[in-house]
Amino acid sequence: MKKIIPLLSLMVLVAFAVGGCACGEQLGPAPSSPPPPQPTSEPAEPTTAPVEPAATEPAPTETAPTDVPTPEVLLPLPPDPQKIEFEAEDGQKLVGTYYPAEVNPAPLVVLMHWAPGDESDWVAIAAWLQNRGLEIAPGGQPWLDPSWFPPMLEGQSFAVFSFTFRGCEGGCESRDFESWLLDAKAAMQTAKELDGVNPEQIATIGASIGADGAVDACGAGCLGALSFSPGGFLTVPYDEAVAVIDGAGKPAWCLAAEEDPGSAPACQSASGDHYRMEMYSGRDHGMELIKPDIEPNTLEIVLEFLQLVFALD
Repeated sequence: MKKIIPLLSLMVLVAFAVGGCACGEQLGPAPSSPPPPQPTSEPAEPTTAPVEPAATEPAPTETAPTDVPTPEVLLPLPPDPQKIEFEAEDGQKLVGTYYPAEVNPAPLVVLMHWAPGDESDWVAIAAWLQNRGLEIAPGGQPWLDPSWFPPMLEGQSFAVFSFTFRGCEGGCESRDFESWLLDAKAAMQTAKELDGVNPEQIATIGASIGADGAVDACGAGCLGALSFSPGGFLTVPYDEAVAVIDGAGKPAWCLAAEEDPGSAPACQSASGDHYRMEMYSGRDHGMELIKPDIEPNTLEIVLEFLQLVFALD
């Protein structure tokens, strides 16, 4: 009897445990079906590559024609001579005369006088170079006759600027060589600023002190210098002044008489690839070399010189 009771009790406990588990499952909530998939915000990737749209040529557009600017045509200045006042570097007041050319802008010739006279000695030569039909009146010296001038080429016209060195009105009263060099340089600077002038086309011509001024002051824009009887009068040795010009590839020409004690040695001292010298018999000096029976003719040499420096046909 003692052995049956424990076995029966064990069976009851097992049955209760099994039954309790079944009941627990029935009392809990019924299992629910899985929720339906929620749509995502990102679209599904296409299964095929997108078709690129065919490239099309842009329709041509009409553009307004551009206006090509017409080059400005500058009219020549009136032919009448103009009085020009200017200053040297040291403040000295100077006076010159401008003879406008028939073209604009024009090549310019700067004329520098000799000690016995002033700028009026160049009046006839200035009108001749200007070539605008003005009357060629004799200059300050009686030997300068307008009939001596060779004809200018038709349509050829040069602007001209002349001036008087300080203390030389009617002829130089004293010798002021260093100051005259300042005057020559100031004249060149003034010449470049004149209306109707091409500042890159300037040539100089001078006699005696002006012959040295022509070569000494021939700087930027100056294409060459022609000297009647130089002598290093303005404190710069003539051969040194020529060397500067020749080294820049510009012509320096010298005209002198063989028996001129100052000018003949000066001309003979200079040299260079672009240098030219013409020696004449006698003792004529400066403007005295301008006369009708001289060979080679000095005024024809002037024209030849200008045609060279300005590259004229």
